[in-house]
Amino acid sequence: MDFKTTDFKMAEKPKKIGAKPSVAHLGREVAEKVNRFHKSFPMYEETPLRALNALSETLGVKKILVKDESFRFGLNAFKVLGGSFAIGSYIADRLETDIDALPYEKMTSEEIRQTLGPLTFISATDGNHGRGVAWTVRELKQSSVIYMPKGSAEERLENIRAEGAKADITELNYDDAVRLANRHAEENGWILVQDTSWKGYETIPTYIMQGYTTTALEALKQMAGEKPTHIFLQAGVGSFAAAVTGFFAAVYGEACPSITIVEPNEAACIYETMAADDGEIHAVTGDMRTIMAGLACGEPVTVGIDILRHYASHFISGPDYAAAQGMRVLGAPLKADPRIISGESGAAGVGMFYEIMTNPALSGWKERLKLDSDSVVLFFSTEGDTDRTNYRRIVWDGAFARP
Repeated sequence: MDFKTTDFKMAEKPKKIGAKPSVAHLGREVAEKVNRFHKSFPMYEETPLRALNALSETLGVKKILVKDESFRFGLNAFKVLGGSFAIGSYIADRLETDIDALPYEKMTSEEIRQTLGPLTFISATDGNHGRGVAWTVRELKQSSVIYMPKGSAEERLENIRAEGAKADITELNYDDAVRLANRHAEENGWILVQDTSWKGYETIPTYIMQGYTTTALEALKQMAGEKPTHIFLQAGVGSFAAAVTGFFAAVYGEACPSITIVEPNEAACIYETMAADDGEIHAVTGDMRTIMAGLACGEPVTVGIDILRHYASHFISGPDYAAAQGMRVLGAPLKADPRIISGESGAAGVGMFYEIMTNPALSGWKERLKLDSDSVVLFFSTEGDTDRTNYRRIVWDGAFARP
């Protein structure tokens, strides 16, 4: 089989990284506080951490662990963790109180709604983040407006509308849809809930990153003292990747696991930023055509990029067929391994790892990443089949197969 090495690119940790940023705001104490907030939701359940022992043996590593976020709050994706905590924190700030004093029951009460008055929250999304925002806002009995980039799946649009949001697919790419949402927020006095950040808009994106630490904290506890040697994290703007990287860097300090960030070739803004190694942020423009819709973002998050510079080890850009392969590997498990239904973005990490371990053209990458029989590798499947039509096309029909 003919594999193309040019389909995959890797950058090492850059040298021009400046002063090391603190990760205390993503550490265990903060994560425990975030988790208390999420635990107050009546629909909260810890999502499972799956051990794929047969796959580990086949690929030659000690253990493969996958955190399955398709069970999160019945929304089939992890994104609600960030949106809900950011909205809760925004309300706590408005009320001049601590988030610990604003559990779900109180936050969604008529008393709080009357105190706040009518609010409209707005966001841009490929689907999962917007659905989480719309769901949270519906629980608050407030209003939401969601913009989606061109090419977004109709199923994801309808899922957002089902949560009560006014939602539309635009003719813009993701980053321009964010700019549209920000402009309408400023013009109408609405609250922008976005994980993309820029100068002057950093508080809510930071809250969103903190919200994501719930899944990292759960995984840490579920590992029951076993430490991963490697963590693979997929990145769009990089807020999830930076949040989880910051959490494990804070927990383990100098003994932090090797963390590899993966992106689609068409939207590899983190990879391009690290490969340039000039201390600047490098955006990707254009349509960013990739099946990994949740990762089709061209501008890195400013409040997380320095965390990735300092604490992540490697940055990989890869093709769509790697993510598709990851979906099939997880969806058709070996022997007694549990089945994991993972969407295009959710399976990106597993797919890139699978290529590294099986693609002859990438044989040298195993040594570069120090992946061997002693490796304990942790992944986060951040979404399920949020676009079921495309999921079946890839997993059942073999679309986007290896060349």
